[in-house]
Amino acid sequence: MMSPRWLLFKKSGMITSTHNAKIQLVRDLLGRSKERRQSGAFVAEGVRLVEEALASGRSIRFVLAGKTLNERGSALAANLRAQHVDVETVANPIFASIGDTETSQGILAVLDQFQLLLPHPLSFVLIPDQVRDPGNLGTLLRAASAAGVEAVFIPPETTDAFAPKVVRAGMGAHFHLPIHTLGWEQISPLVSGLEVYLADMEGTPFWETNLHPPLALIVGGEAAGASLPARALGKGIISIPMPGRAESLNAAMAGAILMFEVVRQRSVK
Repeated sequence: MMSPRWLLFKKSGMITSTHNAKIQLVRDLLGRSKERRQSGAFVAEGVRLVEEALASGRSIRFVLAGKTLNERGSALAANLRAQHVDVETVANPIFASIGDTETSQGILAVLDQFQLLLPHPLSFVLIPDQVRDPGNLGTLLRAASAAGVEAVFIPPETTDAFAPKVVRAGMGAHFHLPIHTLGWEQISPLVSGLEVYLADMEGTPFWETNLHPPLALIVGGEAAGASLPARALGKGIISIPMPGRAESLNAAMAGAILMFEVVRQRSVK
């Protein structure tokens, strides 16, 4: 549902005040998951992500662009305007004060949140459980998109999939991959026809596990591991043998290895 503030926005020449309603909304969306839920919106920052948003056909509420853009950014802003997207120019110091990146590319988009439809039947699902680091979750989503995962279920205690660092690390995965935030009582029936594997250090080596059948892969966060509901759902435990001296891999690395093992096995005739 749109925030009431959205109804007050009016087009202007250039935004020069931090009190502008769009600037305040962007700050809220970047900073608080509650605001993202209530507004039903999120921020995609940077030229590549805004290009992905435009190409995907998702609903863009508005775009903010710094007064000085590079050639690619300027071409993107012109393309957005040509497609009747509301693009407002922002004074460079104001834009620099709201961005979430260390080196801003001078452009961001506010989009409506969305959920892509789940394919049926499902054969390859990722469940990142208690993954609280935004960079790790975003990297998992990027790897999932590359590996052909059909859906990602975000259970309780996992960080917000539309947080700015997750969106940035996802590198466009959000626009192509069905990502659904669900409770375990909703996830359980959706994976009832799948083999559910839990990644854990005390399990069968992944290369000894048959990953050809339709499956769901649960990857727990490196701090607390998988939750009790996740362990109850998992029918098998698979591990990544590590003969070296490292004690563990982070969730993003472990998940990527396992997802591409599914790709490898399924590509073998």
